[in-house]
Amino acid sequence: MRSSNPILRRFTTTTQPPTGYGRPAPTYSYGGRTYAMPTTEQRAGLAPPTTDVMTVDDVVVKTVTLLGAAVAAAAATWILVPASAMMPLWIAAMLIGLLLGLVISFAQVTNPVILLTYAVVEGVFLGAASKAFETRWNGIVLQAVIATLGVFLTMAALYKTRIIRATPRFTRIVIGAAAGLAVVTVVNLLITMFTGTAGPLHDGGGLAIIFSLVCIVVAALMFVVTFAQIEDGIRAGLPRRYGWLGAFGILVELVWLYLEILRLISFLQDD
Repeated sequence: MRSSNPILRRFTTTTQPPTGYGRPAPTYSYGGRTYAMPTTEQRAGLAPPTTDVMTVDDVVVKTVTLLGAAVAAAAATWILVPASAMMPLWIAAMLIGLLLGLVISFAQVTNPVILLTYAVVEGVFLGAASKAFETRWNGIVLQAVIATLGVFLTMAALYKTRIIRATPRFTRIVIGAAAGLAVVTVVNLLITMFTGTAGPLHDGGGLAIIFSLVCIVVAALMFVVTFAQIEDGIRAGLPRRYGWLGAFGILVELVWLYLEILRLISFLQDD
C-alpha cells in the first residue's frame, strides 16, 4: 500500500529470503541508494542507535534553528528597514518565499542552507508585515504571537494524547483543504495586485472574517498532519537529513497561522 506521506512515498521497504543460518536485515531504497532499517534491539534501546536516522530531538533542534533564523530576520527588518520601504520589501519577500517554499516542498529539499535561506526570507516577510500591522493597530503583534503559540501547543497536546489522529482520510481532507485555500488566496492576491484594492477575502467584511477563521482551523489541523509525518519518518528510520523537512513543515504552518490570526484580529478591531 502506497503511503500518503510525501516524505515516505518515494522509498520502498524490501526484505530478502532467508539464506544459510540467518536472515538479512530489512532495507529500504531511496534515490538509488540502500539503507538498513533500524533493528528491533535498536528501537528498544538494547543496542547502540543508528546515528544517521531521524529522531524527535533532532527534529526539535532543526525546528528551533529555523524559527530562530526567522525571528532574527524579522527583528532586524522591524528595526532597520524604514517605514517607506516596508511595503515593497513585504511583497518581494512574500513572492520569493512562496517560490522557494514550492521548490522545497515538491523537490523534497533537505539542504540546510536552502532551508535556512527560506527561514530568513520568511522572517523578512514577517517583520515587514508585522510592523505594518502594528503601526495601524497598536499591540496587535503581541496578541497574534500569543494566540499562535497557544494554538500550536494545543494541537501538539491533542496529537500527543491521540484525541486527534491523523488517519489517511483525515490527512487527505486536511491537505486538500489547505491546497484549496492556497489557490483561493493566490487568486485574491492577483485581484489585489491588478485592481489596487483589497479583494473580497481581505477587505475586513463578513466573508473575509469567515475565510480567516477557516484558514486558522485548517492551519491548526495541518500541525497534526505534520506531526504524524515526522513520527512516520522516525518509525521508518529515514535518514537524519529528513528532519529538516519536518522542521520546514512546522515553520510553514506557524507562519500561515500567525498571519491569519494577525489578519483576523485586525478585522475585529476595525469593527
